[in-house]
Amino acid sequence: MKKFSLMLLLLLFVLVLPEHGHAAAANSKIYLDGKEITAGQKVPVENVNDTIMVPLRLISESLGYTVGWDQKSKTVTIEQQGKVIKLIVNQKTASVDDKTVQLTTAPVLRSDTTLVPIRFISEQFGLTVTWDNAKKIVYLITPGSSNENGSSNGNSGNGGSEVVVPPVDPTKNLTMINGLSFSENRLSIAMEGNSEPKVSVMTGPDRLVIDFPNATFSDLFGTGQVLDPDLNGKLEVKDYPDVSGVRYSLYSSNPYTVRFVIDLNYPKNYNISVSGTDSKLVIIDLNAESTDDTSTQPGNDGKKLVVLDAGHGAKDSGAVGVTGKYEKNFNLAIVLKTAALLKKESNIDVVLTRSDDTFLELKDRAAMANNLKADLFISVHANSSASSAASGTETYYQREASKALAKVMHKYLVEATGLSDRSVRYGNFHVIRETKMPAVLLEVGYLSNKKDETLLFTEALQNKVAASIVSGIKEYLGIK
Repeated sequence: MKKFSLMLLLLLFVLVLPEHGHAAAANSKIYLDGKEITAGQKVPVENVNDTIMVPLRLISESLGYTVGWDQKSKTVTIEQQGKVIKLIVNQKTASVDDKTVQLTTAPVLRSDTTLVPIRFISEQFGLTVTWDNAKKIVYLITPGSSNENGSSNGNSGNGGSEVVVPPVDPTKNLTMINGLSFSENRLSIAMEGNSEPKVSVMTGPDRLVIDFPNATFSDLFGTGQVLDPDLNGKLEVKDYPDVSGVRYSLYSSNPYTVRFVIDLNYPKNYNISVSGTDSKLVIIDLNAESTDDTSTQPGNDGKKLVVLDAGHGAKDSGAVGVTGKYEKNFNLAIVLKTAALLKKESNIDVVLTRSDDTFLELKDRAAMANNLKADLFISVHANSSASSAASGTETYYQREASKALAKVMHKYLVEATGLSDRSVRYGNFHVIRETKMPAVLLEVGYLSNKKDETLLFTEALQNKVAASIVSGIKEYLGIK
């Protein structure tokens, strides 16, 4: 019934409201429990892309919420009794008590007033919301109000022009899908929550469908992967003959379900594994000989497992070079070249925390390595300094158990770069502190130094660095 009401609301918007982006009515009004609250309000209710938008501050403050505004980031913060809601103008995700919800339409700014979808008001403020299209009036009814089960201030029976948007709580116990990557013929999905993925084998065409019930995309996912306005997207897959691509979507919002589809070029067996507690890693492995084959879990075949971490990604560019080059791109280039070399080693298995321009939290990077029980963790970075004269190569460790690895890796890295040796150093970085295996963070050179930056973005230097990482790994593991 809720789904029907929402669909009906959208249909009415399309049929009877003005063109996209135009005000619904200059004299539109908002009533809260029968009392008009739009007195003096200069910004009217508005129709944006067939979605009714209402002034957030007006409603929030009328309900007793504290409202804050950050001009620089265009962020609205709403607080009441421990509940915190954050919205960003022109962004289709909102944060509700550290959980991410998707908006039908991004908030817009009109004369210093933020307008949000009417549905968001009903979902997050626990209100029953009625839109009287004939009179262009929004009725808000709080739980327990005398009007809660009544006729919306006596305006029912107007030929079907009012539609009730029932209050729901889409953030309750939802699993958050944070990111994905595809490498080594494995699809890796990072998530937080207890959703149990369900895999279906489909034909005509061949594909694997992976559904995550009671789940939605987090704002982290949206910064690392492309999501269109309907919350659909795809991941391009190259150089893997089994797979033509990976698609994903918020398949349903009633109930919430995130769906991934691996498009296959022919029938293929798979193995699925889930590891971790709060932060979890789901791996759909296409290297399996049969669907009950567990030997393809990385590191389960007797090989040493190395996790390569390309620092930063997506919205987090890392350091920005003298000529505007991004650290995240350098880090990824090195990791991909290193992974390609490690694939040729018969005694080493490799997993990447990211294989494209994806954003992952530091805790998710460490959790991935811990969940897989990796033997080594190598994080690749480029440095920056306020002084343009700073130059050279550094290698960091945090735990004493990682110091020997740091020394070996640094020896080969300095030889490869030819830059000044800035030594092996202690560093309290999250990814090398929270990982449970020997872990190091490599600072290959300084993007704030013009000479270093130019060198780091040459194919020749990147190939040398990748080869040096492989050499260090093999020496430390005692592999010939």
